[in-house]
Amino acid sequence: QVQLVESGGGLVQAGDSLRVSCSASGRTFTGYAVGWFRRAPGKEREFVAAISWSASITYYADSVKGRFTISRDNAKNTVYLQMNSLRPEDTAVYYCAASPTSSRHYIPFHNEYSVWGQGTQVTVSS
Repeated sequence: QVQLVESGGGLVQAGDSLRVSCSASGRTFTGYAVGWFRRAPGKEREFVAAISWSASITYYADSVKGRFTISRDNAKNTVYLQMNSLRPEDTAVYYCAASPTSSRHYIPFHNEYSVWGQGTQVTVSS
């Protein structure tokens, strides 16, 4: 079973950029689609972005499309979320999650993610 650890969160100002990382240990990331989710204070967890395990397909929430980019380096067992033009409403704890999949080109449904990290805090000040 893969274990996930997020890093790279912090406090930035509106308009700044930040990259958060999701590193896997325990086994290779190959064969896992990975998603990023976030939970803002007082709100439900929401989907942010996902990437298939071959990186051939990516998918974004409308709220981050054009500002965030998900990518992965399977050799480093790491998935990244590059966040540009950050807004105060992007403030949240960001979680990565993984779903084993037999297809290189599959993006899981939200309830298919079975492994979760502990999260990293991203705070955007206005």
